[in-house]
Amino acid sequence: MRYLTSAQIETLVTTPESLRPWLTELTSTPMFDDLAQPFAHLPVATTTVVVRTEKSGRSSAFVVGAQTKASYSQPEEPAGCVRLRLEPGVTRQLLGVTAGELTDRVVRLDELPGPLGTFAPKLTGRPADEAIEHLEAELPQHLSESDTERAHRIVLREAISALTADHAPALPELSARLAVSERQLRNLFTAGTGLSPKHFARIDRLRRVLAYAGNTPWSHLAATTGYYDQSHLTADFRTLMGVPPAAYLRGNLPAPTRCRLPR
Repeated sequence: MRYLTSAQIETLVTTPESLRPWLTELTSTPMFDDLAQPFAHLPVATTTVVVRTEKSGRSSAFVVGAQTKASYSQPEEPAGCVRLRLEPGVTRQLLGVTAGELTDRVVRLDELPGPLGTFAPKLTGRPADEAIEHLEAELPQHLSESDTERAHRIVLREAISALTADHAPALPELSARLAVSERQLRNLFTAGTGLSPKHFARIDRLRRVLAYAGNTPWSHLAATTGYYDQSHLTADFRTLMGVPPAAYLRGNLPAPTRCRLPR
């Protein structure tokens, strides 16, 4: 059975200038009446706000934390979605909680104490473009960032850039390069992304493998994405995706479950 991923059907939307310090990406998914295929939700290292509108007209806003492993689900009803993927390190300012408190969770947006949570009623029940315009006009006025928070975000951004590059440094080397302790770097990652530096790097590496899987030999992918060898790639792939690489490409995947939507 072939599974879709959100990346295959979502469209990138230009992020308004006033929201770019806080969002890494803004996308929209149209409503497909005949969409019968199940979804593969890949591991992801970002916190995402989702505004979902069903065919019935019911609309909801919720937050999906970083997901440490893949899941497979079947939509119960056609729905369109707008996804706001948050920049690493801004979750506390926007949602009132750290990214680490949301890892592997799906939470209603209006249950969170941050400024973005108070806008939940304004984001649901209206067209996507109007919801984004409202955020563009109102959200920046309710946000603030201390010098310490800004400095932490800069360190986190530099660490992510290093870990996602070819020949990523080991944690001790990266900590020394950024002039922070290993413990502080781990804490920054957990609070800012919901993941440890090691798990963040694993997910990034897996997603690079998935981008080329099927067109490139596994041995070559292993060598170019930082795995020790092909067996290391296969083991890590199975752990994060729930199936071996070859089974994933064949569509031999776990039976889909119901979408995990908060009520």
